[in-house]
Amino acid sequence: MDPELLDIRRHLGEHPPFDGLTDDQLDDIASHVEISYYRAGSQILASGQPIAALFYVRSGAVEVYRRSGDLFDRLGEGSLFGHYGLLRGRRAQYPAIAIEDTLIYAIDADRFDALYETDGDFADFIELGRPRTGTSVDSQTRNNDRMATRIRKLVTRQPLIAESDASAHDVARQLADEPSAALLVVEPQGDDPRYTYADADGALWQVKGILTDADFRARLVAEGRPVDTPVGEIVNEQLVAVQSDETMQEAMLAMLRHNVHHLAVMHRRRPIGVIRLEDVVRYETQSSLYLIESIFSQRHPEGLARLLPEVRNAAVRLIREGADSRTVGTALSSIGRSFVRRLLELAEAELGPPPVPYAFMGMGSMARNEQTLVTDQDNALVLDDRFDPQQHDDYFAALAQRVSDGLDACGYAYCKGGIMATNPRWRQPLWVWQRYFRSWIQAPNAERLLHSNIFFDLDNLYGEERLIETLQTLIATEAGDSPAFLAAMSRNALNRTPPIGFFREFVTEKDGQQNDSINVKRRGTAPLTDLIRIHALACGSQAQNSFERLADIKTTSLLGPGVADRLSYSLEVLSLARLRDQVLDIEQEREPDNNIEPRNVPAKQRAEIKEAFRALSDAQKFLRFRYPMPSGGLQKRGR
Repeated sequence: MDPELLDIRRHLGEHPPFDGLTDDQLDDIASHVEISYYRAGSQILASGQPIAALFYVRSGAVEVYRRSGDLFDRLGEGSLFGHYGLLRGRRAQYPAIAIEDTLIYAIDADRFDALYETDGDFADFIELGRPRTGTSVDSQTRNNDRMATRIRKLVTRQPLIAESDASAHDVARQLADEPSAALLVVEPQGDDPRYTYADADGALWQVKGILTDADFRARLVAEGRPVDTPVGEIVNEQLVAVQSDETMQEAMLAMLRHNVHHLAVMHRRRPIGVIRLEDVVRYETQSSLYLIESIFSQRHPEGLARLLPEVRNAAVRLIREGADSRTVGTALSSIGRSFVRRLLELAEAELGPPPVPYAFMGMGSMARNEQTLVTDQDNALVLDDRFDPQQHDDYFAALAQRVSDGLDACGYAYCKGGIMATNPRWRQPLWVWQRYFRSWIQAPNAERLLHSNIFFDLDNLYGEERLIETLQTLIATEAGDSPAFLAAMSRNALNRTPPIGFFREFVTEKDGQQNDSINVKRRGTAPLTDLIRIHALACGSQAQNSFERLADIKTTSLLGPGVADRLSYSLEVLSLARLRDQVLDIEQEREPDNNIEPRNVPAKQRAEIKEAFRALSDAQKFLRFRYPMPSGGLQKRGR
């Protein structure tokens, strides 16, 4: 393929829906596109004219109009138009005008029809007129449904292999520098087809067994055999092997069932490695469950602080293995809760039992089970109504200080806004918290709306569950009954807008530190969780997790058909983008943050991120109309 066609093919392959086509399909399209150039102001399509091609914007910009003359859309590089006309009688449905000097690729109708009929993803894209948000999210979920990790993850090197007639002396020299101290013994052909394979020259070999240093001790040295004994005579011939796509759990069960410490790993009967029980155990020690056990085994806060690298390693592993954002968020939140609980246990052991019952309340991402690798601490103390500041506050102030300092040392930074139990304002008896929450709902202002956004995602991290449940019930029953509060929350949620310009290109930030980057939390996940919270309050949901809130919202008539699903996909896309970039920062030994650089994101993911921001923008526009400010002031209404 000549350089010009290669360039066409490359460009098409970077943009949906062509990025999902096979190599042969891309080659065919690139070889047959017609290239046209339009000067700014010239008409590309007129309403009703015959149309015989799908139009792809290689460069420039195009405006598409409704038949009424109203602007329908503005398109930039990588965008498509003309597909509605191809699907509806081969006549242009919307006029199109080049508003800049524009280069167009035309893909003939026959090839369009063939793709539309045979490729479901292509058809989905064409019918929706945009990337089907969640394409990679669906894939991520499918990977996550196969959750148990495959044993091939542990195979990092080719196995050592010795023929059965090799001498024990020669094989021992092979094993001398081998970390696993094990190799596979093979013999020509054999009668077990499960373990028979062909080498590079086509010769057939059968894996006879695994030879370990323990075999040398037990069957050579202990029995006084000569060093020139063939290894075929000392190897344990009861081979235990697993296929490479079997799970860690299945491998562990095989070892336990056969009482062995080594397994041969096979791929289509060919041996690809040997794993040890220690390999599986070491792998499992990087899991969040093991990490939580390790947290509760620490006897001092300093020991907890030393676990920070393991927290990051656990998150990196989850992301690299295809976990979705909900799985990662839940794991990191569980780890964070464990740090809090252990710090409180250590503090109580030092300070003595609490003078009155209390609940240590977590807010924000930890309460929603949506934590990432960049997080600060938002917490408070809800005390029993028998709390007497003169008698009891010294104890709880000391308790809060120990926990807050410990969390900071463990990687959970102090809250810059002072939303911590160390602040006396956020260390109060239940009746004061109830008064706080009711005043925020009944008389919202800028400060109270800020507090509502923080404190209305709340959960009990330790202590008396009933205290937190009382507040959760208050929020669920009273916030949704105040139209003025919902309206004020809605307008407040519009202060942070997604970074999409008029041409649907990313509007990056240039603040001297993060040039050409986007803060995905500030411009994406945070405003999205804000608007989800508002709808959840309106329908009386007591869920804290944003995905669970959307499930509750979906059962109501608050949103149109499909909107809740679109928001769920959008939250997943943006959350994954944020997590993946944080993992990249860690792997490149940078401090993780919430910024991504669009130019470093693969084209397909970039398109999905754009669509997620677009869904956020549409949802924000809807808020103002869904929750208008009532003309009668702060009245109440039933749901």
